[in-house]
Amino acid sequence: MSGELHHPDRDPDRRQLLAQEQEPFGAILSCIDSRVPPELLFDTGLGDLYVMRTGGEAIGPVVTGSVEYGPMTSGTTLVVVLGHQRCGAIKAAYESIRDSKPLPGNLQAIVEALRPAYEHAAGEGGSDPVEAMARAQVTLTAADLRSNNDLAPLVGRGDLAVVGAYYSLDTGKVEVLGGAPS
Repeated sequence: MSGELHHPDRDPDRRQLLAQEQEPFGAILSCIDSRVPPELLFDTGLGDLYVMRTGGEAIGPVVTGSVEYGPMTSGTTLVVVLGHQRCGAIKAAYESIRDSKPLPGNLQAIVEALRPAYEHAAGEGGSDPVEAMARAQVTLTAADLRSNNDLAPLVGRGDLAVVGAYYSLDTGKVEVLGGAPS
């Protein structure tokens, strides 16, 4: 937020150190939005994060498997589902569902993956239903991952935290929405 970036571990020495193996401390599932690159937002270096990016943090078996990879193979202890302000994928899905107008090609698969967040946001009402849907998507996705058959035991033992978070494009602040370890 302050703009004081450290750019840690981004040099050739770090690359050489990681050439044979990696042990990232966290995994981030975020949106494809070009304004929200997790490695830059969290000022991390090579080998620090597993990063998965999908439109609106939509998940399916391949994405879920990608999220599971770190915790299940290398002991990654943190998963963050990171949504953000003014998400174009969320807005497009919201309008598609609201207006009953399917999107072309495989974009409709994203819409269907985001439908539960739409229904959750519609049930809550509010002045900005698109932002409510973006926050609902984060919360629902994090809850799904927390209760996943393979991740739930790790969460239950305290070996893994699955956190929902929301990034403000205006301020640069990341707000934790739930799942932070106590």
